[in-house]
Amino acid sequence: MRGARVDNRTNALAAWGAPLPDWVEVLVRQCDQVSQSEVAKTLRVSAALVNTVLRNKYNGDMAGIENSVRGAFMNAMVNCPVLGTIPTHDCQDWQRKSTRFVNINAQRVQMFRACARCPQNRHRKAAFNDLSHDIEIRGNSDE
Repeated sequence: MRGARVDNRTNALAAWGAPLPDWVEVLVRQCDQVSQSEVAKTLRVSAALVNTVLRNKYNGDMAGIENSVRGAFMNAMVNCPVLGTIPTHDCQDWQRKSTRFVNINAQRVQMFRACARCPQNRHRKAAFNDLSHDIEIRGNSDE
């Protein structure tokens, strides 16, 4: 026999207090509509992480999770120099991918370079701020 369904609202209110932050309220609603597991898939995180966020016990990048919720469920967008206007959770996914160079395709290389310079990038390291590592061929030197 399965246990009782998790009461997301009760858990969130007990942890966060009333009123809930708007993004936590949306997270609660989404979890009630589908499941924590389905919400986690949309956010590209684990169901355990969603649960710890609802209980306000997540010790990681809470602002990053907030941005993901806003992008996935609240239509928050960001202007990407390569892809144009994209949801914030897609931006964060590219930020995670750009922490290491992988030459899979031209778009991945473009995104690695763009994300390394982007002020939206929460994963950017100080070494990426030094653009001297980025060599671009712009034609011959006679120009």
